[in-house]
Amino acid sequence: MLVYRNIEQIPLFRNAVLTIGTFDGVHTGHQQVIAQMKKRAAEVDGETVIITFDPHPRTVVNAAAGIQLINTLDEKIELLSGMGIDHLVVIPFTEEFAKLSAEEYIAQFLIRYFEPHTLIIGYDHRFGKGRTGNYELLKQQSFIYNYQLQEIPAHILNSISVSSTRIREAVSAGDMEAARDLLGYDFFFCGKVVEGNKLGRKIGYPTANLEIAEKFKLIPGDGVYAVELIVMNEQEKLYRGMMNIGFRPTVGGSKRMIEVNIFDFERMIYGETVRVFVKRFLRPEIKFSGIDALKEQLAVDKVNASNIRV
Repeated sequence: MLVYRNIEQIPLFRNAVLTIGTFDGVHTGHQQVIAQMKKRAAEVDGETVIITFDPHPRTVVNAAAGIQLINTLDEKIELLSGMGIDHLVVIPFTEEFAKLSAEEYIAQFLIRYFEPHTLIIGYDHRFGKGRTGNYELLKQQSFIYNYQLQEIPAHILNSISVSSTRIREAVSAGDMEAARDLLGYDFFFCGKVVEGNKLGRKIGYPTANLEIAEKFKLIPGDGVYAVELIVMNEQEKLYRGMMNIGFRPTVGGSKRMIEVNIFDFERMIYGETVRVFVKRFLRPEIKFSGIDALKEQLAVDKVNASNIRV
């Protein structure tokens, strides 16, 4: 898959079969749209083209509402690259771009840069200033600009909307099995290993303290989890471990932290990035009577995490 971040440098696509969306999660609903695109491209000897936006449009047009993203842009690119898409175009979503009228959006953006053969879009798709553009306008304009319009079936649109909401709810609640069923893969995130107070090392359970760079990235709810992880500069090695997300009430913590105890791992990895695949919620975060009680529970957690079949 070729990725373009500068619209002025994209090539002339061959019979472009194009769709537009945030594709947050690249989940099973999105995968049905991708299958529809690939089928159509095969019929017209065309190339599949996905247009997505960065940052997420809601962070620009409705920043006060807030949003948590299932995937960062880099994660989304990685997931899409494994699905047989030919081209991904990342459009910077700015206030200026948001001010394009619906007609300008079609003529000065879609037609000028992409010359689509087929546009695959949902009937509820909205675009242009004030979200005044819709499927009917695209249909009218198709006779002027000579592109074909193909509708994404309503049941797939509903699946995308419902799945995205349910994934966010499931991850926030620690229901990783439900999230996995909807995503088609284990929910994951990346974090940079930073120095902590080294308490874990003192009690026999050294942890990698993770700092998340993407402020909009969705993170699981507080609790203890069984995880797998990769240290990004040695991607061939998959480790198992357990993770705590929360405030560490037993030791009087006041800041929400993400800590991972990596099993059978000795190397110092401060400053390195790890990718954590969240497998299963083990238990809520608990305030224990003291360090000894905490250590006893950590021993149980490690056994439970180790026994999970992955």
